[in-house]
Amino acid sequence: MRAQAGQSLSVTQLAALGALSRHAVMTPGELAEHEKVQPPSMTRVIAALEERGLLTRSPHPTDRRQVILSVTEEGEKLLKEERRRKEAWLAQRLAELTPEEREILRQAAPILERLSKV
Repeated sequence: MRAQAGQSLSVTQLAALGALSRHAVMTPGELAEHEKVQPPSMTRVIAALEERGLLTRSPHPTDRRQVILSVTEEGEKLLKEERRRKEAWLAQRLAELTPEEREILRQAAPILERLSKV
């Protein structure tokens, strides 16, 4: 689905930006831990997102050694557009299914949701 949705960021970049959007602000370490990647890898992701103007770094309010990251307005717009594209792609694919196939998916949805939380 990611490839079909025409995303403009890498999977890791998009996931990091989405996590940051959901959490409002995070430190780079918190974001790396959340995304289960090593800090040096997250540093590269953060640099790429910052270079594109999708996130900003600000001084941490209580720890001068840290920075906090937040999504810019441009980053939020990009996330919204990515979601819109994915939803349109999925809606089109679902419309191509037979009613029986859609019913099978409806019945499988709770199982898939449970599996995704593991």
